[in-house]
Amino acid sequence: MAEVCIISGSESDARVVARVTKVLDEHKVLYTTAVISAHREPDRLDGYVKSSDAAVFIAIAGLSAALPGVVASKTDRPVIGVPVSGTLMGLDALLSIAQMPRGVPVACVGIDNGENAALLAVRILSVQK
Repeated sequence: MAEVCIISGSESDARVVARVTKVLDEHKVLYTTAVISAHREPDRLDGYVKSSDAAVFIAIAGLSAALPGVVASKTDRPVIGVPVSGTLMGLDALLSIAQMPRGVPVACVGIDNGENAALLAVRILSVQK
């Protein structure tokens, strides 16, 4: 059973995913990874989130960064958003994740900061034990 589900919006986010998995490996946290676009594959994302038994989701996305919010709209489990640097140095993604509407909570870490997303997931998991 995976404790953390890592979803990235694009294969180009692999470098940030690697930062997350490195920290989770160091803490011996079980995880799954998937590349699913919230814009191009909404039905697949819906099924993936609903079928996951993970306690925490980490959603990694750049540009409009809809992925973390869409994931949060489909689950009541914690979602951590990781904005990825891009054409506007990641500020577009950061603001998209940080400015979720009421009722759709998403924790947000710094741009490209997969390490902090993983550490936050570890802390969330420690409270549940």
